[in-house]
Amino acid sequence: MTGQDTETADLIIIGGGINGAGIARDAAGRGLRVVLAEKGDLAQGTSSASTKLFHGGLRYLEFFEFGLVRKALAEREVLLRAMPHIAWPMRFVLPYHPNMRFAGDTPTSRLLARVMPWMKGRRPAWLIRAGLFLYDRLAGRGILPGTRSLDLARDPAGRALRPEFRKAYEYSDCWVDDSRLVVLNARDAVQRGAEVLTRHEVIAAERHGDHWAVTLRRADGRTIIRRARGLVNAGGPWVGEILTGTLRLNSREKVRLVRGSHIVTRRLFDHDKAYFLQGEDGRIIFAIPYENDFTLIGTTDQEHEGTASSVRCTEAERDYLCAFASRYFREDVTAQDVVWSYSGVRPLYDDGATSATAATRDYVLSLDTAGPVLLNVFGGKITTYRRLAEQALARIGPHLSVQGGDWTAGAPLPGGDFDHDKVSGLIAGLQAEHAFLTDDWARRLVRAYGTEAHDLLEGAKEAADLGRDFGATLTEAELRWLRAHEFARTAEDVVWRRSKLGLQLTQDQIAAIEAWMQAQDAEEAKPEGEKA
Repeated sequence: MTGQDTETADLIIIGGGINGAGIARDAAGRGLRVVLAEKGDLAQGTSSASTKLFHGGLRYLEFFEFGLVRKALAEREVLLRAMPHIAWPMRFVLPYHPNMRFAGDTPTSRLLARVMPWMKGRRPAWLIRAGLFLYDRLAGRGILPGTRSLDLARDPAGRALRPEFRKAYEYSDCWVDDSRLVVLNARDAVQRGAEVLTRHEVIAAERHGDHWAVTLRRADGRTIIRRARGLVNAGGPWVGEILTGTLRLNSREKVRLVRGSHIVTRRLFDHDKAYFLQGEDGRIIFAIPYENDFTLIGTTDQEHEGTASSVRCTEAERDYLCAFASRYFREDVTAQDVVWSYSGVRPLYDDGATSATAATRDYVLSLDTAGPVLLNVFGGKITTYRRLAEQALARIGPHLSVQGGDWTAGAPLPGGDFDHDKVSGLIAGLQAEHAFLTDDWARRLVRAYGTEAHDLLEGAKEAADLGRDFGATLTEAELRWLRAHEFARTAEDVVWRRSKLGLQLTQDQIAAIEAWMQAQDAEEAKPEGEKA
């Protein structure tokens, strides 16, 4: 069964990842009529499978990607101010060992080998200091502190490391909850007039005169047709398939699918700093404090030969990450320590680089004006998503008669209307208003919802007022909020994307959440007179 909406939107965006959601928010804020279509849940692909960092990309300096690093660092603090509930500053410890050799092949290592052949395979201390000095200079003056040296024999960060590591450098970057970032951008887009259609797969799109006719298949199998003056293909790993398959257009531009896998282990250290670890193969990984009780380790860089939907962390990648971390930590990290793993496919723009590690992390926006405008988004990274959205609107704006200018730099995301150093005060205020909240419960709610945590708990005098307790402080009231405001429809949406409570909940508890969500779907599907 096919239905058609007679109203023509200004823009239909294909893809509910960070780029699609960011463009939808920006466009809606400029007064455009926007429809965002996502075949599954928001952030179901790559945008929930990152290393959870807002960072300039320190290692990209070795590839001379100064423009990308400068652009990302300029965004770091802009984003931190806009979302202080889901992003926060973090200090990174880079242990140094003078005799460690590296087999990586980068422009910097090749230059160093020619100039000082006796240093082949090593990153001397002065080179690391120079890189960090440049990183700080590219960042400019801001709210994040600069680099300093650490004596690991004295600093608490040294306790978890092997004794041969005696020196380290400590620098600043930021943590972010990636999947919540996507959801909050989509929420803000809706508040500004956009329509977000999750579980609506775009199966065809054709140019008809001055508009696109886009066919979408809903979760129930029915199809609808929507029209728009412009189309954005922000399909992430599927951007090429959408371009040549769904849109049936020819293009020489391609993405390079690179698999990034992560493991989550028991907590390996008892402080709030992360580690930046250099591997003997030239790669780097992070070890990051995660969800209070765990450590996040990643990522790998592997060419991905399968489909984007088939991605998973392989046993070989798991073992590689365990061995990599074990080279640094005092206690070996083994497969038995791994409590969860995940993997995502990065849709890097295919620039012809010889290896996945060397491929550019920058994005490319390709404009097609052979009829109603089409913008294809290749590549990109979380840190530069807002700038990407601005540039996307700059490219398509003239074709859609956009009136408004750039506006997102100073606009907080929902719940983020407070200063980044006021989190402790928000937590205390929430507990004062709702005395039944434990410290961890209040902190989790503020870190997820910011100032909107008060709205979620409105009127609750005791825990029982929040309805059924599903475990790990997840209540019926929170599930209702996630359904009403954050597009959640399944237990997986809730426990692995809107939160990471899947690390705390049992399979039986997750099954109970799924049953409750399905019951709500059934209730909402009833005719109005039959609803409870």
